Amino acid sequence: MQLQLLLALSQNKSLTVEELSQRYGLSRRSLYYYLDFYRDCGFIVEKQGPYYRIDRESPFFKQLIARISFSEEEAIALARILNKVEEDALVKNIKRKLSRFYDFDIQNDSELAEQQARKVSMLCQAIKLKRIAVLKGYSSGHSQTKKDRLVEPFLMMNGNQDVRCHELSSGLNKTYKLSRMENVEILDDEWLHEEEHRQVYTDAFMFSGERQYTVDLRMGTLSSNLLREEYPASVPFITQEDDRHWLLHLPVCSYLGIGRFVLGLFEDIQVLGDEGFKAYLREKSAEMQSVFAEKE
Repeated sequence: MQLQLLLALSQNKSLTVEELSQRYGLSRRSLYYYLDFYRDCGFIVEKQGPYYRIDRESPFFKQLIARISFSEEEAIALARILNKVEEDALVKNIKRKLSRFYDFDIQNDSELAEQQARKVSMLCQAIKLKRIAVLKGYSSGHSQTKKDRLVEPFLMMNGNQDVRCHELSSGLNKTYKLSRMENVEILDDEWLHEEEHRQVYTDAFMFSGERQYTVDLRMGTLSSNLLREEYPASVPFITQEDDRHWLLHLPVCSYLGIGRFVLGLFEDIQVLGDEGFKAYLREKSAEMQSVFAEKE
């Protein structure tokens, strides 16, 4: 069972903790125990939204994949070849296996056109070699400009539709869409700002940021039910304490979303942490009292 769970986590994109527990007949506590066990064994356990997965860059996987599987670039090259041959049952089966294991969908030609495949391949190579790249002719929807961007690409995202980069001109980490760039050029220059690379997170309240803060709450029945109904992405972070209380241990990117929720149901919620969130609530409460006093 441990090996089956390990395999499931290595390609997990859609199973929550609750669903994994049900599939393998485990309690949530046992599942978290196995996650800790895998970490202790040297596997890189990632959390992406409500989903846990084991990174294929984990040392054991890298050794295994190097012996029996394809690199990302090899898989992309194979996908490009498959898209050019007549599709029969065997080709469909190979495509299905590739799309299940690698972070791109190659089942339809429109989803992996020749140009798109080359951009993915070049960006993966730049990330692996830790090289600076040029995003040629990038169209920005925000500034309404089209120009080359000099970046340090460090993370492919959203099924290889986006790439997370450190932009050298602004010194900021940004997410770029592959569909908006004409081409990718890899330079000989190595990364200069690796220590500044930051992944972007999106919390259960749909706020995004490079940092996360963990908020702990004790909720009653009313607030627990409303949180599940209005913000279903929070469900994997809720555990039952007793018949009337539930504990929330939730990473957030901003206090704004969770703050609105808590202030609206403050009688049914006890804030256990963190200290920054407590200070935020005290400040907001003081602002509300000041506003009410002015209106009177």
